Amino acid sequence: MKALPLAVLLLASGSALANDAAILKCRTVTDVAARVACYDAIPVGAAKPAAAAAGVAASVPVAAAPAATAEENFGLEAVKQRESQPKSVQSTIVGKFEGWGPGSRIRLANGQVWRIVDGSDVVLAPQTDPKVRIERNMFGTIFLRVDGTNASAKVRRVE
Repeated sequence: MKALPLAVLLLASGSALANDAAILKCRTVTDVAARVACYDAIPVGAAKPAAAAAGVAASVPVAAAPAATAEENFGLEAVKQRESQPKSVQSTIVGKFEGWGPGSRIRLANGQVWRIVDGSDVVLAPQTDPKVRIERNMFGTIFLRVDGTNASAKVRRVE
């Protein structure tokens, strides 16, 4: 009974030694594509003679990456969507505008409606049809900025 676990350990260590030799050989390959192909050719969990691993770099073609599955893309949907969208949108606020408060809804001339979500409260000098810019920062947070002022607020589109 005790011999079985020892045999399993010996087989596993032999596999690790073979893979170590292959890894050491791959480290010496100077061409990036050939080095990556060398590493990719190292079997995981199966013993491979070190001599065979030594010749791997020259004989393994570089394969195309497999198509990503839905599970592999999980959580990246918003990132991919953001990459295809513009960084900002310019428009005007139709009519008289004097500022905003927490939860205010701001309708733009382009038909979009944005809600203030950061709890800010700004009082501006009364303006008619002020120009605004809705822009996304590097973290994906969207802000409304009123031209001619330092006023800005974190917003979320509701329409």
